[in-house]
Amino acid sequence: MQYQDILKEIQEELLDFSSLGNVTTTIPELAKIDPNKFGIHLTTIEAKDFGIGDSQERFSIQSISKALTVALAFSYLDEKVWKRVGVEPSGTAFNSLVQLEYEKGIPRNPFINSGAIVIADMLVSCLANPKEDFLQFIRKISGSNTIDYNIAVAQSEKDNGFRNAALANFLKSFGNIDNNVDDVLDFYFHQCSIEMNCQELAHSFFFFANEGETKDGNKILTKSQVKRLNALMQTCGFYDESGEFTYKVGLPGKSGIGGGIVALYPKVFVVATWSPKLNKKGNSELGMHALEVLTTKTGMSVF
Repeated sequence: MQYQDILKEIQEELLDFSSLGNVTTTIPELAKIDPNKFGIHLTTIEAKDFGIGDSQERFSIQSISKALTVALAFSYLDEKVWKRVGVEPSGTAFNSLVQLEYEKGIPRNPFINSGAIVIADMLVSCLANPKEDFLQFIRKISGSNTIDYNIAVAQSEKDNGFRNAALANFLKSFGNIDNNVDDVLDFYFHQCSIEMNCQELAHSFFFFANEGETKDGNKILTKSQVKRLNALMQTCGFYDESGEFTYKVGLPGKSGIGGGIVALYPKVFVVATWSPKLNKKGNSELGMHALEVLTTKTGMSVF
């Protein structure tokens, strides 16, 4: 497969794509990003790299981090994770309070904000130095020792994170947060602020496509655990647009309001895109279209 040629074709086709999306304004620090950035990077299961556009420029991965925190929590707690977080699509906004009340403090899945906050609480309990240990985990799976938190973005999230604070306190009232709420939120805001480029992001998700093993041979999860998390990304990775992504792209993946998307075809490749303009559901408009074109041109999807 001539992946580099295909990426060039995708980039050319996107020149004619009329984007109506907008950069997020919910986190003021992210609103400063150039909306016309676009990058895409694909890593094969043989660890060959292909990239184009702004694929080497780092950006805030935001909710993409939720797939990595749940993987780390799963590696520590295994099936105990699902006693506190569900595995069903939400069908509502990613920051819904209504659903959480209806379901008595058990978030529908680990990718909506309430679910990710519960996962953050698990990691605050499991890790000796949560922020430092999680950062070291990210550096290990990505193979890049210079990845770091963007402190300005984390602070911007904290300064404007009223709904997340409400969700965390609501979870605490139901007994589904064990640690101090401020400590959990601090970890959560930092995990979302992590900056990577498309290549680093593709490398970080390599173990999801490689039966739990990183590009460098580190075993992160069992084959069975990876199968379950890939299924969750397929059904829940794009909030209440997960069905649309499955229909058009046909790969498990995860998006973030920083404009990043990462998706994978098990045992074949991992691909990451970045374009800051978001659609009304909070997913990268250009990124979703690029991945639809990719799976159409290659004929590769899980279906």
